[in-house]
Amino acid sequence: MFRRHLSCLLRVTSTHAYCYIVITIQNVGLLRYIVLRERRSSKLKTLPDVLMCNANGLEQVRRPVRSQLKRSRILRMAFTDYTRPGDKEETFIMRATKIGLVVALYWFVSISMVFLNNDLLDNKDLDAPIFITFFQCVVSVGLCLLMNVLANFCPGYVDFPTLKFDLRVSREMLPLTIVFISMITFNNLCLKHVGVAFYTVGRSLSTVFNVILSYTVLKQSTSLYAVLCCGVILGGFWLGVDQESVAGSLSWTGVIFGVVASLCVSLNAIYTKKVLPLVDGNIWKLSFYNNLNASVLFIPLMVIFGEFKSLFEFGRLTDLHFWGMMILGGVFGFAIGYVTGLQIKFTSPLTHNVSGTAKSCAQTVLAVVYLASNKSGLWWTSNMMVLGGSCAYTWVKGREMKKEQVPVETQITNTEKTKDDPGV
Repeated sequence: MFRRHLSCLLRVTSTHAYCYIVITIQNVGLLRYIVLRERRSSKLKTLPDVLMCNANGLEQVRRPVRSQLKRSRILRMAFTDYTRPGDKEETFIMRATKIGLVVALYWFVSISMVFLNNDLLDNKDLDAPIFITFFQCVVSVGLCLLMNVLANFCPGYVDFPTLKFDLRVSREMLPLTIVFISMITFNNLCLKHVGVAFYTVGRSLSTVFNVILSYTVLKQSTSLYAVLCCGVILGGFWLGVDQESVAGSLSWTGVIFGVVASLCVSLNAIYTKKVLPLVDGNIWKLSFYNNLNASVLFIPLMVIFGEFKSLFEFGRLTDLHFWGMMILGGVFGFAIGYVTGLQIKFTSPLTHNVSGTAKSCAQTVLAVVYLASNKSGLWWTSNMMVLGGSCAYTWVKGREMKKEQVPVETQITNTEKTKDDPGV
């Protein structure tokens, strides 16, 4: 979502009052701060000259107001969508085009990353999924350092936080890194065993685990409608497993990896909230420390699982195409964080989740078409249940969050009514 900075300068004069009121609003409907500087009196009597600009055009209306001006009316004016004369409003077509391009970019990066990882993990000559995940983390660390250098040399063109390694921060982030390693490792193992077509269903229980962990760990209750949506997702998951078993293509190993990966996704969200203050709430610093820690911790895991032996026996270690695909996988892994934030910025968290659900649907269809698979009607029904339940859950949670948030303007108006009309 765009951050909109709107300012309104009102000059109020009368024989008893002379003051400037500067109101700055960040985001529509959000009052950031109000500065009042009074010289003769704290009460505002009249407003002789008001400049109002609506959002649809630059229209100036000058009219005297002789009634008493209360603070609630001033604040109500502040919450109206004002723009300054001379500001150009972005047309609907231009904004829709930008949103469409950002959503298309998110879809392209996300779907390409899944297919690319599936191609790398499905390599029969190299059975080293931990090494592939390790290499992608190394690429992400390198890209973070590269962006840091570019931001120092081109501050006006590249916006990236200054990275400075702190051993204390790295040590305190270890619990999150362990969850992060588990998440991406089991995620890739699930993709390796079940393929892209069943990947959406195999990894569909993260929403269900979100509800369970919110209740058990955070002590937060969930509404009945949200629980029903989780029931639909769970039903779609079991129907999908059943249909894969009927088709003879079910991998219980892949299903178990998918369930564990879904649990790790939910745990990762909880631990991320916990450690974000360590990096000043900056997601890029978090990504840097996470991938740096993971790059170190993956080395003993590769030794334990014997992947160095598989790597040395691999006959394409000098193949530039192989290393190009590996680097491209790391670039997509780094880029998915950027395009996710970009899509949320241009739309909203709710729209982002809906877009992600629609992307998963398109990804499943592309995988079935690409592999020329023949799927039953019940198999498609399981996918629709998972995607529909996820979309409905997002919509329900969005509605609940809106109900919980009481508009600031309403609160201020009610406060003023109480003060001005104590008998009502």
